Amino acid sequence: MEKTQMMVDSNGDNQNNNYDRMKELKSFDETKIGVRGLVDSGIKKIPKIFIFPPTDDADINKNLDSYSESSKEFSIPIIDLGDIKKGDDRKRKMIIDQVISSCEKYGFFQIVNHGVPKNLMDEMLEKARMVHEQPAEARASLYTRNRDKKSSYVSNFDLFQAPATTWRDTYYCRMAPVPPKPEEIPVFIRETITEYSVQMEKLCLELLELISEGLGLKQNYLKDMEFAKGWDFLCHYYPECPQPELTFGIQKHTDADFLTILLPDNHISGLQVLHKNQWVDIPPVHGALIVNIGDLFQLITNDRLKSVEHRVICNLEKPRMSVACFFNGTHLEPSTRKYGPIKELLTETDRPKYRETTICEYLTAHYGKGLDGESALTALFKL
Repeated sequence: MEKTQMMVDSNGDNQNNNYDRMKELKSFDETKIGVRGLVDSGIKKIPKIFIFPPTDDADINKNLDSYSESSKEFSIPIIDLGDIKKGDDRKRKMIIDQVISSCEKYGFFQIVNHGVPKNLMDEMLEKARMVHEQPAEARASLYTRNRDKKSSYVSNFDLFQAPATTWRDTYYCRMAPVPPKPEEIPVFIRETITEYSVQMEKLCLELLELISEGLGLKQNYLKDMEFAKGWDFLCHYYPECPQPELTFGIQKHTDADFLTILLPDNHISGLQVLHKNQWVDIPPVHGALIVNIGDLFQLITNDRLKSVEHRVICNLEKPRMSVACFFNGTHLEPSTRKYGPIKELLTETDRPKYRETTICEYLTAHYGKGLDGESALTALFKL
């Protein structure tokens, strides 16, 4: 509690000439109870480490309204997958066309009637929330920056590299190809996350079939590339923020994986997607999951499918929860398999735009570069 109070006292006073950012970062990290700990301490001003410097594309103030003008003019597609299993080839073709069009134009789409039970989705959000709202001592026992741990709690993976700290804590769980030992997962989420993981694998493989067909490939083409064999869960918790106009839940970034399936908060919006140079809100849709294309998918499709920048803004009133499932292959297993633009998608006029890379090499480059600014895909892998 003493270290937490030190962080509370170090607010956003830019006139403090004695400010030592690294010292403040270490002080925050050593509490091992995350942003939630700051809120529990009764903080009224956010510590300086969380304040983002003003930039042209980081105008937080004008985007705090969750129903901004840009949101009224545009919304990402909502695709009903309910007809997929009815054996109607015409309807299946229509759904495939919707999926491919969404991936090409927006990089994001929402899906309903996807087969994941609504009660399981609700339970997953609630159990993830319980991880973050358990007593401080229990959170601290899970807290670590050791990425080799398959089940852990941390605040800001890039805490010591990023230019500003984000208002977010994360429970991380690596569920495939080899899950943690049961006793490594908090007992109250153990059964739920295991059941939800099965549903995510099933849904991902179904989506890969649709995308394969939409790209003119054999139905199992993308499945056979094996990047759906490994996935992580990042259960993000964004506590209520006393000064949401000064910070972000997550700064702008693209996902470094192949495909992400996001279970958003049922009641609170916060996710924004960059579309035509406008930040657009994605408000919650009852029973929907959000799917987005990652950098590695853009790489293998040679820019046909888009990995789009997105971010999360904070709110003043209540905490927000989300559960992201990142399909990124077997990046923790030694592998020399390289991924590059799919040859069947190339033509004489559409030559490879990216060099081949292993999953591990790409992820290392992405996170080494940091989330802010130009993606590693464009900066380091473009031919």
